[in-house]
Amino acid sequence: MAVKRMDAADRRTAIVEIATPLFARRGFAGTTTKEIAEAAGVSEALLFRHFPTKAALYEEILQIGCQGDPDLAQLEALQPSTATLVFMTHAMFRHLVLGEFGDRPTIQTRQRLNLQSLVEDGEYARILMSHVAKRIMPVFTASIAAARAAGDMPANGIDPANAFWFAQHVAAQMAYGRLCGPSVFPYRGDIEAVTAEAARFALLGIGLSREAIDANYDFSRLSALCQAEKSDQAQNVDAAVGTATVGAGPLSSADWPTRQSG
Repeated sequence: MAVKRMDAADRRTAIVEIATPLFARRGFAGTTTKEIAEAAGVSEALLFRHFPTKAALYEEILQIGCQGDPDLAQLEALQPSTATLVFMTHAMFRHLVLGEFGDRPTIQTRQRLNLQSLVEDGEYARILMSHVAKRIMPVFTASIAAARAAGDMPANGIDPANAFWFAQHVAAQMAYGRLCGPSVFPYRGDIEAVTAEAARFALLGIGLSREAIDANYDFSRLSALCQAEKSDQAQNVDAAVGTATVGAGPLSSADWPTRQSG
């Protein structure tokens, strides 16, 4: 049976998919075009026909990696509030540490790329973090402002943007410790429970009051909301008004943090 030849677009995509984990494991400097071509099953000449230089291929990977996670983009629609701040922090930890949104191997490959970037020129990490800041941070920082206005977060001198990054750093470091398999950190408890503890720790650290955390952080319900985000149920609750703190019972639109209109 004849083997179907790839068209140029499919071949280009295949090369990118094969090169990405190579760059993630060995970095830009440590990965050769010969290795990429061999892994892709093509000649170096064909590789260069699609990507004139190794830098051009790396740039393509960088741009794809910085397109963001479609599932997380739904967080942009949340109305700023204390409940949203708690929900976003919970979702951040579950995404980075547990791979809650998207494909976990793909998420981990991006995390390896990020680490390799940090020990090289930092360009991938810099652009990726800039993209995150543009897409996700506005609702997070606005929710800090809303929490302060509601009396749930006393003024503490921490810049809201820095608070976002401080929380992200904790989650990212936990995630990096799991890239080789079971966590290298000897946490006590299973990873689900530890991740929830870490999210609460971050919320306390950025200044949310213990009372506000206790009132809004319901692990089971927040995890169910994350699953709803992941399965795109969020499209059905755009007009919902409520909080993520409803007591036990079936998940409904009233459980969602308020969503922004438009």
